[in-house]
Amino acid sequence: MNRSAIIEQFQRFRRKYLSAGRRVSPQQLKYMTDSLSDESRLGNSFLILTLGSCMIATFGLLANSTAVIIGAMLIAPLMLPIRGLSFGILEGDESLIRTGAKAIIIGTGVAIAVSMVLGMVVNLSGYGSEVWGRTQPTLLDLGIAITAGALAGYAKIEAKISSSLAGTAIAVALMPPLCVVGLWLAKFELRWAWGALVLYLTNLLGITLACMLVFFWAGYSPVIKARRPLIWTTAITSLLTLPLGITSYRLIVQDRLESNLQAALLDGTLTFQRLELASLETDWFPNPPEVRLLVYANEPVTPVQVNLLEEFVADEMGRRFTLIFQVAQLERVTSEPTRSMDDADSLPLMPSTSPWQQN
Repeated sequence: MNRSAIIEQFQRFRRKYLSAGRRVSPQQLKYMTDSLSDESRLGNSFLILTLGSCMIATFGLLANSTAVIIGAMLIAPLMLPIRGLSFGILEGDESLIRTGAKAIIIGTGVAIAVSMVLGMVVNLSGYGSEVWGRTQPTLLDLGIAITAGALAGYAKIEAKISSSLAGTAIAVALMPPLCVVGLWLAKFELRWAWGALVLYLTNLLGITLACMLVFFWAGYSPVIKARRPLIWTTAITSLLTLPLGITSYRLIVQDRLESNLQAALLDGTLTFQRLELASLETDWFPNPPEVRLLVYANEPVTPVQVNLLEEFVADEMGRRFTLIFQVAQLERVTSEPTRSMDDADSLPLMPSTSPWQQN
């Protein structure tokens, strides 16, 4: 492709997407504004669907049931006023902004309050993986929110694919994080409630920004009018990259840490040949971070072994971790006679390659 063809393509792109005026008719603009205003309005249907989806999501989280939580995502109406809010911000339509913001704020408050009350009533001693999995959002969640928001906006301007809105609602999951906030508030665990709230804000801002970009791309707002709202929304959304980036870094480090510990414990080394790793959890708040390992063993773990393993991990990871072992007795029972873990003394030992493996 020669230079003149490239310039022509650029000029065509500029005329189509960066022109000073709108690329939709006044009738199309009015239809979109009225339609989004109707969708964003706070009414009985919105409140009933919000309450119902909140209760279903909360019970699903308490039961640790993925299928039930997905059902709650399908009927949650929060995506609709977010689309209206994004269009109102892009157009500077104060009425649409007020309508969408009112529905979002009230829906958010209702969801948190109802889930908190249900959490207090049920009063479980602990929560399952569906709750814990929504307390540490990462940059991946922001990517999901932006992608789902773009699809939600596109589904609004393309009536043929409007049925895909349910799929985007499942992907971005607005209601479950709010319910997780309420469940942790029921236990007065502000640390974990804040993590779930950051996930909800990530979804909210990601969807808003993506919808604004889609409406702008479709020609509903001229460049001169859309520039400032897009810049401000992008800047506010970018503020979330700091906490999300920290969590992402920690998850990457934890993955490496778990890999190193599994290699150390499960590769048949002399020191830990009688241990079986069941689970691993890292607490990043202390300094150095604490790693709790649940292991099954027939013999106790000694402080010398733990110290040597801490030195090995420090060498591999480039920083120190405090290892805390929780040891449980392991007994395998089958229909056939099996060799016990104590019989491992009769098996040949794997050669060691580092000092910590020889104790």
